[in-house]
Amino acid sequence: MKNRLEELRQQKGLKQEELAALMKVSRQTISSLENGRYNPSILLAMKLARYFGVTVEEMFIYEEEEN
Repeated sequence: MKNRLEELRQQKGLKQEELAALMKVSRQTISSLENGRYNPSILLAMKLARYFGVTVEEMFIYEEEEN
């Protein structure tokens, strides 16, 4: 799953550490999300989307795998 987290975070001028503190997660979680190595829980996805003023679908882009 792709996402726009890094783009949105940088637009607000936030460091990973700052966003992590706001979301009550580790900086490593934010880094893993931005690098596509981790998919967030529904609650974290909703908190992030609400914080940035976008929908979950605008932040996280689901691409189906081709068989």
